[in-house]
Amino acid sequence: MQIPAFVDKNPIVRRLPTPVRTRVEAYVDHLNAVLAVENLRVMTRLAPSAARGLFLRQGRSGRARMQARHRAWFDFDYPHDNPEMRALYEKAKRLQWNGATDLDWQTSVDPYDPATPLVDRGFVDWSVFERAGFRPDARARKTFVLKLTAWMLSQFLHGEQGALLAAAQVTEATEQFDGKFYGATQVMDEARHVEVFHRYLTEKLELRYEINDNLFTIIDGLMTDGRWDMKFLGMQILVEGLALGAFATLRRTTHEPLLRELLRRVIHDEARHVRYGILALAPHYRRLSERERREREDWAFEVVVLMRNRFLAHELYEEDFAHLMSRREWNRLVEQMPGLETFRRTMFRRLVPNLRAIGLLTPRVARHYERVGLGRYIHLPSTDRLSDAQMMAG
Repeated sequence: MQIPAFVDKNPIVRRLPTPVRTRVEAYVDHLNAVLAVENLRVMTRLAPSAARGLFLRQGRSGRARMQARHRAWFDFDYPHDNPEMRALYEKAKRLQWNGATDLDWQTSVDPYDPATPLVDRGFVDWSVFERAGFRPDARARKTFVLKLTAWMLSQFLHGEQGALLAAAQVTEATEQFDGKFYGATQVMDEARHVEVFHRYLTEKLELRYEINDNLFTIIDGLMTDGRWDMKFLGMQILVEGLALGAFATLRRTTHEPLLRELLRRVIHDEARHVRYGILALAPHYRRLSERERREREDWAFEVVVLMRNRFLAHELYEEDFAHLMSRREWNRLVEQMPGLETFRRTMFRRLVPNLRAIGLLTPRVARHYERVGLGRYIHLPSTDRLSDAQMMAG
């Protein structure tokens, strides 16, 4: 959602001190995003998380407390109640890896070394920056690429912590006992992902960014929702589905060997996580009432639209560019950045087909995806139909 021109061009707003102006612009931007939610029931559910994430910016405080509200299921018969889930559990046990010893942390990472660039040369279109009046020299360009890469990896890190906590909740909340077995392996996977992303950012790039407000809002909504299937839908299908595409895109564009290997291992884990969500949700959603299914369809669509804002890198804008341009101008600039445009395209290529696979892309809601430019992904193969090689290719 773009900031209205009357705010962007208002002479009073333009004369405000830069930190004040950026806050005003951000609040208007967030308000537009909230008001763009078309379904009143979805807006009501998202409103508390949006208030905490977008307006109170609780993700910027270093720590955040979220009140979990879900029912834990015990089963003292210990059944084998889902053969596909049990097979996934056995696969997860075989493919565990140690982030401390299975990656070569002795690899030297120099973000300024032209022989091993963090991203391909074409990831950033510098002509767009130049038209905006920003003409960096070679060193400044490399510094921007370092910051952009650190920002992306930071959001991966924060998303993985959300997945860690959500996976623990899902393991408690699922009624399927084989699902609890598999869920326990995902908790371990997510802890490992948090470990390796944090170590790479801390030791190799020596730079980490705060959680994006939109991502915090989504995680807050998932953690505080009492319905087990919404945690599955939000984390296993939406967040993990987007992560699959994002990880594959970055792995394809980076030439840094340690990061490539780290992402390769994480992608294999994430593919299992998404398959777990499909196995758990597809039969469950076939049993829901029409009203319950429509509510989840609408919620998923609104969250997908919100997540498109996640990759506008406003943290970089506030750090280095707010004195040069408005937030609206920055949004236009980032939307033209080839690398991030590829990120968005690949992420939704992975996500939208998974919604179809679990029964949340009926013709009623599919027209909304068409309207926002995501309809071309509806009939692509879902994650559970892709080979490992296809997953790596993005």
